[in-house]
Amino acid sequence: MGDLGIDTTVTLVDDGRYRARMSRDWEIWGPMGGYLASFALRAAGAHCGRPRPASIVGHFLGVGDFDHDIEIRCETLREARTATSVRATISQGDRALFDAFVWGVADELLGLDHHDWPAPDVDDWRDCPTVDERLAAMGETRNSPYRFWDNFDERPTSWRHDWMERQTGDADPEWHEWLRFQPSPTFSDPWADACRLLILVDVGSWPAVQGYHNQQQVIAPSIDIACHFHRPAAHSEWLLTRGHSPSASEGLIGAQMQVWDDAGSLLANGVSQLLCRPVPAAT
Repeated sequence: MGDLGIDTTVTLVDDGRYRARMSRDWEIWGPMGGYLASFALRAAGAHCGRPRPASIVGHFLGVGDFDHDIEIRCETLREARTATSVRATISQGDRALFDAFVWGVADELLGLDHHDWPAPDVDDWRDCPTVDERLAAMGETRNSPYRFWDNFDERPTSWRHDWMERQTGDADPEWHEWLRFQPSPTFSDPWADACRLLILVDVGSWPAVQGYHNQQQVIAPSIDIACHFHRPAAHSEWLLTRGHSPSASEGLIGAQMQVWDDAGSLLANGVSQLLCRPVPAAT
């Protein structure tokens, strides 16, 4: 199990250049995409000095490893009175891994206020058994090859006992789940806490696709991600994530994700495009 606040720490090397080391506790098909993007987010926050992020948009360019440091280079593109745009590029050796554009903004901005994206009508997290409890009721235990899922308390809003026997197309391409990061569920640093939302926005895509397709031929890593942060999240340990894939065609899969707090307020939403690849041959 990893600790997100520690495992996304960046260290200043010199002006605009940061160094970090990814933790294997966030492995899923290699370093999880939202986890990698979190280093760009935190470095951009340190570089611009703004109190909170507004958005991040980025392209995944390569798959890094856990055995070598990554470098994050930050460049200020625009600095206004209340907002700063930063380009953050992650590399490992001579390989580019991720290129992002991040907006940081001031606190207590004058503006408008409305909320018109209600949370799905699902059970409260208190009424949803955990994954381990559901498996225990079936006489089974968790057997995931990926350490990534050990970083959460998971409470699915629904459950299929016949998951491996499901038929393609007999359910919507959606995924809803309550998640709480562990061992530290929230973070006082708004940039570190926003990494919770960024990771959940990224992770919501593939489970939605799996809910519709029962197949073992392809995987589909994200090739890009956009995440917009709407409200602070540190008040809510439990986060409701929805992933929806409205379209898949010709090797590309579109996905839309949202994250709400346990009071039903939208905290973040995002989109990503996934690129299908054959399942790697067993070794």
